Amino acid sequence: MARKKAEYKAGTNGNGASLGFEQKLWAAADKMRSYMDPAEYKHVVLGLIFLKYISDAFEEKREQLQLFTADPSSDLYVNDPKMRYEVLEDRDEYLAENIFWVPPEARWSRLQASAKQPEIGRLIDDAMVAIERENPSLKGVLPKDYSRPSLDKQRLGELMDLIGTIGLGDENSRTSDVLGRVYEYFLGRFASAEGKGGGEFYTPRSVVGLLVEMIEPYKGRVYDPCCGSGGMFVMSEKFVEAHGGRVGDIAIYGQESNPTTWRLCKMNLAIRGINGDLGAQHADSFHNDLHKDLRADFILANPPFNVSDWGGERVRDDVRWKYGAPPVGNANFAWVQHIVHHLSPRGVAGFVLANGSLSSNTGGEGAIRRSLIEADLVDCIVAMPPQLFYTTQIPVCLWFLARDKNDGSFRDRRGETLFIDTRKMVHMTDRTHRDLSDEDVERITRTYHAWRGEPNAGEYEDVPGFCKSAGLEEIASHSHVLTPGRYVGAEAFEEDGEPFEEKMVRLTATLEEQFAESAMLEEEVRMSLRGLGYV
Repeated sequence: MARKKAEYKAGTNGNGASLGFEQKLWAAADKMRSYMDPAEYKHVVLGLIFLKYISDAFEEKREQLQLFTADPSSDLYVNDPKMRYEVLEDRDEYLAENIFWVPPEARWSRLQASAKQPEIGRLIDDAMVAIERENPSLKGVLPKDYSRPSLDKQRLGELMDLIGTIGLGDENSRTSDVLGRVYEYFLGRFASAEGKGGGEFYTPRSVVGLLVEMIEPYKGRVYDPCCGSGGMFVMSEKFVEAHGGRVGDIAIYGQESNPTTWRLCKMNLAIRGINGDLGAQHADSFHNDLHKDLRADFILANPPFNVSDWGGERVRDDVRWKYGAPPVGNANFAWVQHIVHHLSPRGVAGFVLANGSLSSNTGGEGAIRRSLIEADLVDCIVAMPPQLFYTTQIPVCLWFLARDKNDGSFRDRRGETLFIDTRKMVHMTDRTHRDLSDEDVERITRTYHAWRGEPNAGEYEDVPGFCKSAGLEEIASHSHVLTPGRYVGAEAFEEDGEPFEEKMVRLTATLEEQFAESAMLEEEVRMSLRGLGYV
């Protein structure tokens, strides 16, 4: 279990250790940019990776069966070659170990042998159709447009040859979640390449890991009303396994409105053997709630930010708006109330929202926020560092809601809310993006669990500039604004012992020197401009 915890912890930050071939895959995919936009070619690559994965897993199992059926000491030994072949092609032998049945025409070796042929696109499409036919859980999920004229078949063949050199479905790859890491690497890179609006399904792993670590979904019903590619579900399952539980200890429910992303989520769960109820099709949670009667123990979500065209005018009197009808021009508090509506009596929720949700009064949002606070639903608010997301520069925060702050398990925190400000936690992943380090995630979660009074979390105390536990009266004195900076205050600093008068003399002298240097530099710039005839 210690090893699983270490693997899980390593997976909460960034994309994990480099596998060595992601960059090659990205370079191969990048070659196709002149033929299609990123929104198209990501599905070309991810579909092929999925196909290679399930084919590799199938072939490994087939080789095992071949050895057993040829070994006289094995219980599976078969002397007759024809009967031996029948065992190798017995679907039940594969399905019993949660391995997809791959029909002969869809096996990677056969497809790669035809990679240089002009009909390779049609052969891949036929393979996808055959896999869906033989595996009902994948029906309507796999991409089947590789034969389209706009897809360059020579580039497609080159990509197949490259992917063919990578082992994705063997037991070692499955246990180390190689495919999951490849998926996440590509999701991140595609989100970055597509820019604003192109990767709204992608939530940084560190953010997902923080949400999961905070609400600790050990056992029960987990729900995501805008599940994207399924990252919240995958991390929840990893959390359960890392803490001694089993896949299946949590029941997964999700919904996604984008048809392409809904299929991607189905694939993402399928390759990990995770069963989830995502509905029979993609659907909008506001206008076609597929889980109307669900009351979840844990809700995790990253709703799209500040959506103005969410169709709010069509659901003005919805039963979900217990704390006030959300404004037609912004869906933020529609998401909040949808989440509250689906919480069980002791349910907890953690989700991402734009910072505007903490203070906005537009369209009645302030009144809704006040009602949520007075109902004592707001458990914790975390202000996040900027530049975390690939697709938006909008500053974000994490909301944590709890139906029952005195469930008997930990400290009674009724009438209180914890505020945490992480904006100064700076870990740059590149020139434009930040991330939370493993140490950052651990500090935040330890603070929250200590505040809740959980065993082995230590004693909680307010830390100026970082965290503060505030009561309802204090929050009311701030007009029910939930911005953490208002509560945590300024960071404490240590006195250096230098007398004030001496410090002022020293600092004033330094400032004069800097003024003089500035004037000298200004004159040099002016001289250069005069020499060029511009002054």
